[in-house]
Amino acid sequence: MPYPKFIFMYPTLIVATIAAIVMYFGGYHTVDPDTQNLPVVMTGLFLVVMMANMFVIVFDFPRATSLTLVFVLATIAMGLWMLTLLKPDLLPAIGHLFTGLRPAANTTFFVCTSLAMILMYIAVFVSVRFDYWELRNNELLHHHGFLSDLKRYPAPNLRVDKEINDVFEFLLLGAGRLILHPTTEKRAIVLDNILFVGKKERELTRVLGSIKVQIGSDSSGSN
Repeated sequence: MPYPKFIFMYPTLIVATIAAIVMYFGGYHTVDPDTQNLPVVMTGLFLVVMMANMFVIVFDFPRATSLTLVFVLATIAMGLWMLTLLKPDLLPAIGHLFTGLRPAANTTFFVCTSLAMILMYIAVFVSVRFDYWELRNNELLHHHGFLSDLKRYPAPNLRVDKEINDVFEFLLLGAGRLILHPTTEKRAIVLDNILFVGKKERELTRVLGSIKVQIGSDSSGSN
């Protein structure tokens, strides 16, 4: 069943939960970024993971784009390294600039963030139960709506294509796209954000293969 993009935010939830536990047992209900280092470290880690997570969600990274991004980051890193070799006094200035940034959040912030994201995940898992696809022996069913509206498509001769349209989403949850081609429909059915898409594609292929075998057995028996 397709999931919304929010499903890929689980690294941010994990970091927020860890930070909430660490900050709670550390007694950081109020924080002072000038004298306390742990709140600054946990807040910085949370911000970095959240920004990277949102970067993955906002942009799509096909294979070619992902390789280009790696090469660009490697080139930037090499350029900065060569710049520090040419101007050794530049690195302390940059370090001083970053040491002045000390974001800090207290325990309440991380607890509220974790609870809000957990509620969002519950809402996501509930909502997908009212919009899902089911492949039976001879038909493809689309269940949708709170009253369980149903649309049927013939399953025989159904063609299934799999696409990995984002490398990072595939690395996070094995997610990809399934494209279904029913014989009675002019337009293909595109299902985005299918978790563990490889396993789902193999299951569909296995069921469709059994349908072909049954159809062939019935036709040969009738002759």
